[in-house]
Amino acid sequence: MTYVIAAPCISDFACVEICPVDCISPLPETSAYNEAEQLYIDPVRCVDCGACVGACPVSAIYAAEKLPAKWKHYEEVNRRYFEAVQ
Repeated sequence: MTYVIAAPCISDFACVEICPVDCISPLPETSAYNEAEQLYIDPVRCVDCGACVGACPVSAIYAAEKLPAKWKHYEEVNRRYFEAVQ
């Protein structure tokens, strides 16, 4: 299981601050930040702790298997983001 950031993301960074493995990107100090539509969770680096879920002020983070149907495609969106930046 991994966690996924979906459409309601407002790039608040509360999730970034609480993540123990720094698997959420992009950060404001990176060049990718200006081009990104939202924040993303790296499915390879995520340790499934769930800390980010409670930190998100807009409830945009879900366990992959609990993604609402209308946002199910965000699992692929998050994965592809990290494939493109590596």
